[in-house]
Amino acid sequence: MTFPPIREELRGIEPYGAPQLSAALAPVQLNVNENPYPPSAAVVADVATAVAQATTSLNRYPDRELTDLRAALAAYLSGDSGGVPIGPEQVWAANGSNEVMLQLLQAFGGPGRTAISFAPTYSMYPEYARDTHTRWLTGRRESDFSLDLDAARALVEAERPSVVLLPSPNNPTGTALPPEAVTALCEAVGDGGVVVVDEAYGEFRRAGTQSALELLPVHRNLVVSRTMSKAFALAGARLGYLAAAAEICDAIRVVRLPYHLSAVTQAVALAALRHAPELLGRVDDLRTERDATVGWLRDQGLDVAESDANFVLFGTFADRHAVWQALLDQGVLIRETGPDGWLRVSVGTAEEMTSFKHALTRALKEIA
Repeated sequence: MTFPPIREELRGIEPYGAPQLSAALAPVQLNVNENPYPPSAAVVADVATAVAQATTSLNRYPDRELTDLRAALAAYLSGDSGGVPIGPEQVWAANGSNEVMLQLLQAFGGPGRTAISFAPTYSMYPEYARDTHTRWLTGRRESDFSLDLDAARALVEAERPSVVLLPSPNNPTGTALPPEAVTALCEAVGDGGVVVVDEAYGEFRRAGTQSALELLPVHRNLVVSRTMSKAFALAGARLGYLAAAAEICDAIRVVRLPYHLSAVTQAVALAALRHAPELLGRVDDLRTERDATVGWLRDQGLDVAESDANFVLFGTFADRHAVWQALLDQGVLIRETGPDGWLRVSVGTAEEMTSFKHALTRALKEIA
């Protein structure tokens, strides 16, 4: 018997994670889609006060129903839903959108059930399926990373999945789904499953791009997930959430761990939501920088995926690792991910993006 006695399907698998390098090795870190702007002094002070208040009762368990937080998140989402009202009973939260997704697979996946996405897609999805013993299948996207709706519908109708995972904007490509795609798959799945539109980067979508939140009243099997890690610049707090029918939220409550969201995390998230306009104020700056980066990369003769996120996928390279390494040698860390030949850069500050452009220009000359 080999020690430790880990499940056989997990033996030898490397844990998920992007490279983490020190600022000394990579002063410009553009690889994990973080918001590059830290909270202001006013936000820091409010968070500190909220945490101090929460600390006075840390001898007690936190509110396991997240009552105040769900109400605050519902109010925020109702302002970003095209006028669709969202109630607290329609909202759930957890330790990052990763735990939200895992809870969804725990509740609606499992042995004898199937989860589907369309590649390229977020690399953690098959791990959620594996960890919940859910059968995992992927369809394919078109060359421009859009969905062939006829093919997607046919796959869903043939496989009858209990969970369909649709990141929009898609990670790693940045591609947003049109509402008709969400509707088509919700109708194809029917009451036999749930369609999860993962809007982790939803606040970065371009003007005119509709959030799936607007479709919640139409499709009771629709789930829309969000995170405070990206637009809210709160990656270190680990707070993800979803909006769905109250029945779906109640089903998730069955599988959640007791007191899964600490009092400190809830206090931090509530403080951040009080400052939502300020924290989201940099989103427009990042959109502008993203669009400028897309244009610049295309001017260099590169292929660039349309992006509604805070990152850009670009290529294609015969040896993308060589390009990635050449950038790192100049202190710029991006992500070697996505389809073969492509690289992904997170959108940073104007200064960081200037460093990226200079480094990439030099790298392309060296490798040519």
